Amino acid sequence: MNKIYIDGEHLSLENIVDVARNYFEVDIDNSVLPKIENSRNLVDKFVEEERVIYGITTGFGDLCKVVISKDKSETLQKNLIRSHACGIGKPLDIEIVRAIMLLRVNSLVKGYSGIRLSTLNTLVEMINKQVHPVIPQKGSLGASGDLAPLAHMALVMIGEGEAFYKGQRLPGNEAMKLANIPIVNLKSKEGLALINGTQVMTGIGALVLYDSIQLMKMADIISALTFEALNGIIDAFDEKVQNLRPHKGQIDTAINLRKIIEGSKLVSSEGEIRVQDAYSLRCIPQVHGASKDAVNYVRNVLTTEINSVTDNPLIFYDEGKTISAGNFHGQPLALVMDFLSIALSEIADISERRIERLVNPTLSGLPPFLIENSGLNSGLMLVQYSAASLVSENKVLSHPASVDSIPSSANQEDHVSMGTIAARKAKVILNNVQKVLAMEMLCACQAIDLRGNKGLGKGTRIIYDIVRTQVPTIKEDKVMYEEINKCENLLKSGIILDEVEKRIGKLC
Repeated sequence: MNKIYIDGEHLSLENIVDVARNYFEVDIDNSVLPKIENSRNLVDKFVEEERVIYGITTGFGDLCKVVISKDKSETLQKNLIRSHACGIGKPLDIEIVRAIMLLRVNSLVKGYSGIRLSTLNTLVEMINKQVHPVIPQKGSLGASGDLAPLAHMALVMIGEGEAFYKGQRLPGNEAMKLANIPIVNLKSKEGLALINGTQVMTGIGALVLYDSIQLMKMADIISALTFEALNGIIDAFDEKVQNLRPHKGQIDTAINLRKIIEGSKLVSSEGEIRVQDAYSLRCIPQVHGASKDAVNYVRNVLTTEINSVTDNPLIFYDEGKTISAGNFHGQPLALVMDFLSIALSEIADISERRIERLVNPTLSGLPPFLIENSGLNSGLMLVQYSAASLVSENKVLSHPASVDSIPSSANQEDHVSMGTIAARKAKVILNNVQKVLAMEMLCACQAIDLRGNKGLGKGTRIIYDIVRTQVPTIKEDKVMYEEINKCENLLKSGIILDEVEKRIGKLC
């Protein structure tokens, strides 16, 4: 059985994908056990001494002024989970829930939160035995972390709420019983430790980011196919050109395009057919490259966040003190998720423009809307309409969530990040971009057939052959959404990217 050991320091994006999607098991690394124990012992000491410490012997938010006696400390934690479980909307995907649980464990094992090892082990068991709390999508302000959605996760740990187990949606206590996982009686600080963090926005963001990295490579492959279908001028991708403006993403994209198109008999040289191409062809390295640079920046921020402590208050057992601060604030995630949304939207933006060039006879020199007997047949006319609709939707969704803030908790929490909204929007945009690229792939293959396939490049030949195993050349009008869906499924499956990289080498 594949297993990942969690120590709070080395969790990677790929580890998250393995646990979330491939159901790898997890375990807590032995090296962190003393930290967890020492942190917990200090919390117990403070409770016994009845020190006034936020969230341990006080209420929460603006109720921090209310001191709670030590005999009520456990009730305080259970009440916190129940009262904060105010999420609304459809449940998050199970893969996201698994990522959330993994990330919360990874943060808590660092030993700054005062949670018991036994409570952490319960969360680990839930991951390994596939008890997945029902976590509604909406309700987080992104500071103090993802309180509402994480409270739904913690509800199942105390035998309440709901969970998915073996394909069924069940009451939390029933799911835990069937999986043979004892429910938790939360001790002081533990409820707060479980829900005060950025793991929901980080979990969503991590999976969107992983898919975006793959999508950027697919955008290069698909755009190369369109480039050949339109007899693009290869000179624009020359290494000498890129080196005069050495943005890494631009250089990498041009390298990819040259590798993918190598050997093509469909591309042209400057002046052979026309003097220069339209921007949607000529500027692929510049546009795709800028989005890749944005994605790389997002990855740096997320990698830091994945292995960070985002709790409050923080327990510094070596100094025998606690500090109330703001590591739960989701602003770093909010900003980069908005940035990722913009970067993804631009990939669809330029893709839709290439689709228009493919279907427009005055721009392509091909039959109108890529179909013989046009007029009787409408061909791929409405494919461009749908792509334009998705691109327009992305523009609306790309309005930044991070510039908004609504004060909460009687103005004690007077600036919030909206980072989870930003992450959820990025996920919707990603899905729209995948669909637009699938439409371009469909149109490009059709255009290749109508142009006359004189010989595709090393990489484009691979994508064309794979598409044609699922989607034959369109001879007359048919139900088009089915063909789009087939192309989208191929894109998402990773088959095309895997095969291209296997034959021509890794893409940048």
